[in-house]
Parts: sequence; C-alpha cells; structure tokens
Amino acid sequence: MTEPAIGLVLHSSEGVAHRFDPGALGLELLPTGGPGALSHYEVLNEPADLARWAAASRLRPDPGGLVVSPEDVAAARYLRDALWHIAVARVHGEPLPAPDLVVLNEAAAWRPPALRLAPDGGRTWRTPITGTQVLAAVARDAVELFSGPYADRVRECSAHDCRLVFVDVSRPGRRRWCSMEHCGNRHKVRAHRSRSQAYEAPEG
Repeated sequence: MTEPAIGLVLHSSEGVAHRFDPGALGLELLPTGGPGALSHYEVLNEPADLARWAAASRLRPDPGGLVVSPEDVAAARYLRDALWHIAVARVHGEPLPAPDLVVLNEAAAWRPPALRLAPDGGRTWRTPITGTQVLAAVARDAVELFSGPYADRVRECSAHDCRLVFVDVSRPGRRRWCSMEHCGNRHKVRAHRSRSQAYEAPEG
C-alpha cells in the first residue's frame, strides 16, 4: 500500500498547484493565513475549512470522525498567528514573543487525540476528534520543534517574495526553498535566463 504524500497542496498566484512540506505538523497550520498582510491568504473561515485542513495535514484523521465548531476555527486562527510570530522570531534569532508563547503553551495543555493501533498494524486515531484536540496536537508538535534539536533549522524560503516557513530535516541541512516545484524552480529559471543573457554577443 502506497503511503500518502506528506505535505500540503498549495496554489501560486497564477493558480499552479505545488506540494509544500514544512517538515513538521507545528508549521503546517501557517499557510492557512496569518497576521497582518498574511490575512489576505486566510482560508479558515468556517468549521469545514479547519476539518479539511486537518484531514490533509500530517495527522491524517478520518474526515468523518472530526467534530469542529466555530469556536475551534477562531482558536485555530489565534494559535496560527502566534505560531507565525514565534517561527519568524526563531528564524531571525530574536527572543520568542511572550504573549504568543502563552497562546502556544495554553493550546499545548489541551487534550490531544488518542492514538489507536489498527488491526493491520498501522496507526489510527480514536474518534470523534474535536477541533480542540487537533490544535492541541499542533501546539505540542510546535513546542517539540522550537525546543528540540531542529530548532536552529527553522527557516524562511529564500525567495524574496515568499514568506513560507519550514524546518529542514534533511541530512545535509541545505534546504533553501519552500518547494523545489515552485520557488526552487522559479530560481532555476531566473538563473538560466541570467546566464543566457550574459552569454549573448553584444551588438555592434
């Protein structure tokens, strides 16, 4: 049985789909929108939106077993904005903002989903799963990430017009792009054009 691909399917401003794997559940919530100018990308507007995101995330819960309320959506946006502030501070080596740590730590104290062992030896979740439990799992993963051995590998995409954040869990530790399909490919195209122009013979 083929394992489902890890990562979220995002769409560029041109409508081109590409897969973005931020490397951790605690960062998967960020592409749903964010504070300030990032609110332009908001997609968490109703319970179905949060349920859809959860089903596509690393948690992979059964969509039919999710119970999400409007209050869960508001809490998700609140937690996500706090995670943005914490992640950006971590990327730039700045002190982690105290008010956002309060939000994160409170969410991490909630009860997460309960794991179950399936008959085939796989892992599944005890249902129903509430939106609060989903957010608890996200928050706990973020605490592990920002306090763990990969905390120094939390990075922003190197593209000048991309703010996506990821953790580089590769062995070489040289990941630069949110996605090679998107920003990495755009960089290669620009570099190729630049080299081509440099080799053009001058007119005269």
